Amino acid sequence: MPAQDVHIIGAGIAGLAAALALSRSGRVVRIIDQAPELSEVGAGLQMSPNASRILISLGLGDALDRAIARPARISIVSGHSLRKIAHVPCGDFAERRWGAPYGVLHRADLQGMLLDAVQADPRCHLDLGKRTTAADIRALAKPAGASASPFVIGADGVWSQTRELVPDAARPRFSGQVAWRFVIAADQARSILDTGNVSVFLAPHTHLVAYPLDGGKCINMVAIASGSDPGKTWAAAERPADREALLRDFADWHPKITGLLRDVPRMTWWPLFSMPDGRWHDDRNIVLIGDAAHAMTPFAAQGAAMAIEDGYELARAMAVEDADMAASIKGFETGRRPRIAKARSRAAFNQFAYHARGPIRLGRDIVLGLRRPESLATDLDWLYGYRSPGT
Repeated sequence: MPAQDVHIIGAGIAGLAAALALSRSGRVVRIIDQAPELSEVGAGLQMSPNASRILISLGLGDALDRAIARPARISIVSGHSLRKIAHVPCGDFAERRWGAPYGVLHRADLQGMLLDAVQADPRCHLDLGKRTTAADIRALAKPAGASASPFVIGADGVWSQTRELVPDAARPRFSGQVAWRFVIAADQARSILDTGNVSVFLAPHTHLVAYPLDGGKCINMVAIASGSDPGKTWAAAERPADREALLRDFADWHPKITGLLRDVPRMTWWPLFSMPDGRWHDDRNIVLIGDAAHAMTPFAAQGAAMAIEDGYELARAMAVEDADMAASIKGFETGRRPRIAKARSRAAFNQFAYHARGPIRLGRDIVLGLRRPESLATDLDWLYGYRSPGT
């Protein structure tokens, strides 16, 4: 195995998953993050079997069991009438069909279990409170007088500094959509949704996703609506005019939902950026993973899952004995591209289907209503059933 040092820029989900996977293959890793302490923003996420399988293979099965709730189904519901259109079975069905659990959990819990494992690993060294510019990363990648150039993994998100060092890398594009995130007590939502399961409410131009957290005590809600480009930001507290715009977008929804959106005291809004195709690797010793490489909109709920897959697959590529490392990483990039493209296409399709209007919306509801739940699950086999060697 080549003796190159490995530096990971960014200690989010992608960076920590990569560090843990690299350590399991014998690498010593330094993880650098500008935050003085790690606290994941956002409320919840969906953990699909393609990602939970990898976490279990990395030794996090017990921690995952403690953190996730395992909904029995994902229900697709009309945002206008609250009528259930269809559902996809999960729970025990997911584990039987895809060999790993589907669940929902706090982002902070996912980051926390990864962080605990990294901090307990003697091969992983965490360096917090260290802001890194592109110039700093260039110095890391090409240290003066070093006999071998360290390997640098850019896991620093959609506004990546590492990306500045990768020729022909893509640049983030605002999707035109904003995600409004908030958490409410489960008791507030019982008249609107099945508080023990995932609900996806659909209406023209907008949709809303809800699922339980904290053992069912509260509900994580994400409302997707149109928005203007806010520039280089990730999440922000709302302003009064923002809430007014949101309520206009949801004005024709069921009164129980519009009332909830009006009365909830606090939200954060996340502008949704995505990345078109571009290079992830500089053909030498720098590579991008996660949102730094291929940020995508959340319409397939695969952002965290693709980051976890990236970290695991990159570690596999770097574990090859006596390999040309640049060639191995090129192989990683080449191998990952088709899957990322398919996940991105699924997200785009879901956005079209969720926000459909007129005859297309009516046709969507009829087709979904006619399909058996198990049949709908087969559409996810390529995504949820993904298995990397060793998992």
